[in-house]
Amino acid sequence: MTAWTAGTRELVRQLAETARGPRRESYYAVWLVLRVAEDELESPPLPDRASRRRLAALERRLSSLTMSAPIRRAMASALPQLREGGPEAATAALQSLVAPVREALGPEAAEALQQAIRPGRPQPSR
Repeated sequence: MTAWTAGTRELVRQLAETARGPRRESYYAVWLVLRVAEDELESPPLPDRASRRRLAALERRLSSLTMSAPIRRAMASALPQLREGGPEAATAALQSLVAPVREALGPEAAEALQQAIRPGRPQPSR
């Protein structure tokens, strides 16, 4: 498992401050996807079997959550991207969540997600 980025910590802080209900479960769903995606960005990557198991566990957990409609739709598009595997697919999955997160959870949550994505982007060579 990866160390938490500043964006991940901020998202967890916002989750802790949110009252129970669909909004909180939406935060939780975004955090779960973020954690799986961050693990895909690790070097060396997780073994394929471990990656598949984590994704299957994620899908099972998400199925029981009551999420807001924009987040639910975003998860439907992000999960197939995560199934592709690899850092590029994980980054694309997270980037596809930013606009729905902004709509459903607000700009602070979207900014936290963007902060978490930034470390995963390939760094330009010097």
